[in-house]
Amino acid sequence: MKNLLKRLFGDESSNYIKNITPIVASINALESEIALLADSDFAVETMKLKERLVNGETLDQVLPRAFALVREAAKRTLGERHYDVQLMGGIALHQGNIAEMKTGEGKTLVATLPAYLHALMGKGVHIVTVNDYLAKRDGERMGQVYSMLGLTVGIINDGEKSYLYDTTIPEPNSETDEIEQYKVLPEYLKPVSKKQAYQADITYGTNTQFGFDYLRDNMQTSIDGMVQREHYFALVDEVDSVLIDEARVPLIMSSQAEDSSEMYKQFAKLAKQLTKDTDYTIDEKDRAIQLTDIGIDRAEKFLNINDLYTSEHIGLIHHLETAVRAEALFSENKEYIIRDGEVLIVDQFTGRVLDGRRYQDGLHQALEAKAGVSIKPESKTAASITYQNYFKLYTVLSGMTGTAKTSEEEFFKVYGLAVIEIPTHRPIARIDHTDLIFQTARGKYTALARDVKKLYDAGQPVLIGTVSIEHNEIISSFLNNAGIKHE
Repeated sequence: MKNLLKRLFGDESSNYIKNITPIVASINALESEIALLADSDFAVETMKLKERLVNGETLDQVLPRAFALVREAAKRTLGERHYDVQLMGGIALHQGNIAEMKTGEGKTLVATLPAYLHALMGKGVHIVTVNDYLAKRDGERMGQVYSMLGLTVGIINDGEKSYLYDTTIPEPNSETDEIEQYKVLPEYLKPVSKKQAYQADITYGTNTQFGFDYLRDNMQTSIDGMVQREHYFALVDEVDSVLIDEARVPLIMSSQAEDSSEMYKQFAKLAKQLTKDTDYTIDEKDRAIQLTDIGIDRAEKFLNINDLYTSEHIGLIHHLETAVRAEALFSENKEYIIRDGEVLIVDQFTGRVLDGRRYQDGLHQALEAKAGVSIKPESKTAASITYQNYFKLYTVLSGMTGTAKTSEEEFFKVYGLAVIEIPTHRPIARIDHTDLIFQTARGKYTALARDVKKLYDAGQPVLIGTVSIEHNEIISSFLNNAGIKHE
């Protein structure tokens, strides 16, 4: 029935595309006129569009000319012309939707369209990438387009590394110099303060940088110390990763609390004397512990107090439970490693060491006490926000990804964002097979090893992605049984 209705009336995306097709036609109608402009005319055209907005016109009214200008600027600076489907993606983003575009359809170029249009408002546009490399790469490359149009571009990188795309930096003296400079670093990126980067018309950065800068601003004692301005328009790349997968990840700004190292050492010694099931029980699913009456009695004797659960000693309960958690649920070389006298967290999904990351609420100090290394002062939360709550601050929120449809209900319920499937420029040649469902894990891994063996015997390289080290080890055993060499 659902498929029948879709054939009869079309789905939301196809109807949306049908409705905006006339807008694409109006943009295309301006192409020959815009092509006659001199390079120096583009910045003048931008000022004219800003004046139209000041005089009461809307973004929708200036959109056709704005998009036509961006398309021609991209042709002249990058040698890339926006396809009609990319114009459709730009319209969807401008209207505060999520544009689902297949890999290779040019989402980075699409972003220039709504970014330029909204930058005309003079309130600042934030383009959110998933890492510093992409922020710098996209800011530098697309900066050529924006610069021709008379707009400024800022780039926010880790720490205090911020840049402005500045075409006033002198050109290289020779062809050789030009080649060498392109190898090293963008010659048009000028180091600036973070505040200057945010004052640019369009600012590229990561979700982490934008979020932490917001927290830092809220901890300032004067307006002069703040770097961000209003949260007007955000365009989030890989939007499903940021707004769904990491939505509730808290960004935390910490300040140093008083030194309690001796307390942690004392409770680490106590935790080693307590035994599982007798003194405490473990909830493996929630990774929590529960003290038994026997365990509480033993702790009270160790601490030489009559009642642990009085207002006078209530703070000790947290220390006790944290020490027992560290002893019972965290193992060296699994959840953490010790390197150069420091306890370092191991990511359970990737197996990577998370340098600089520390557990909260005294757990890291408890692990340091357990390991017998120097205990760093505990920190307390000074400011915190989740990605979900941060991005809800923006007047207009939009995003791009190749995989949004599977989460469209959550996007709409949480953020009020519709997912629009943008058609591809050419028919898809790739075959997307359906998922295979197995009744048992053993059946799944056996089938996996069988399929990998076929590819391996044919001489094809195979990359297997999993969610944790544990899964890696399980699959490895199945591959070994099938006689498949692997790493």
